[in-house]
Amino acid sequence: MIGMARERRLAEIFVEVADSLVEDFDVIDLLQRLSTRCVELLDVSAAGILLADAHGELQIIAASDEHTRLLELFALQHDQGPCVECYRTGTARTNIDLARPESAADWPRFAARARETGYAATHAVPLRLRSRVVGALNLFQATPQRLGDDDIALAQALADVATIAILQQRTLEQSHVENTQLETALTSRILIEQVKGVLAERWNTSVDDAFEAFRTYARARRVRLSELATQIISGTFDTAAIPPPAPDRAGDHRG
Repeated sequence: MIGMARERRLAEIFVEVADSLVEDFDVIDLLQRLSTRCVELLDVSAAGILLADAHGELQIIAASDEHTRLLELFALQHDQGPCVECYRTGTARTNIDLARPESAADWPRFAARARETGYAATHAVPLRLRSRVVGALNLFQATPQRLGDDDIALAQALADVATIAILQQRTLEQSHVENTQLETALTSRILIEQVKGVLAERWNTSVDDAFEAFRTYARARRVRLSELATQIISGTFDTAAIPPPAPDRAGDHRG
């Protein structure tokens, strides 16, 4: 995005986020939107958001696509990658060329898997409020072009917005409130992942397309993603009520 068009879109997105921060907002839906907005604004290929649970362990909370979610899961399973390091140090790691020997030496399994996924470069910025870090925002590029200082600053601003959303504008001193919110969000995400798989299999479509149809239905009816997912898993909601992805999208089975 270039010039005034990008500035206008940026303003619209921050207004969109501000409008979402009501008392009973859907934090998972908001973070999912933020991950896709990062791709749109920063001209990267994909984005993911990781959160620390009450025990300080990172968990996946949002990703712009399924391939990125699986890569993030791989990084967490092997406890390596810029995202893990960024969370632990609270310091951004940007413009990492995944083909460089240094990257392979620092994160051998992650770098190899990221390249296999189709990414040439990656960036990680902390989700933080003051000195407290609660997660990381990760960006991936299919080409090794660098992100400039302005783009990195914007990525950090979006990460800061995500942090405020996660904490629902509560102070970090209210640790019991914070941990409850994070645990609820992480538990809800597990249910949503199960529903994505169920719908993808039922419609014979990609997980990404299944999630988009599920999310569109929930937002149109102002139902939380977690609430709808709970109803589907418990069998109290008939998924036939959700319009499946259009045939032209369903045919693009990217997993």
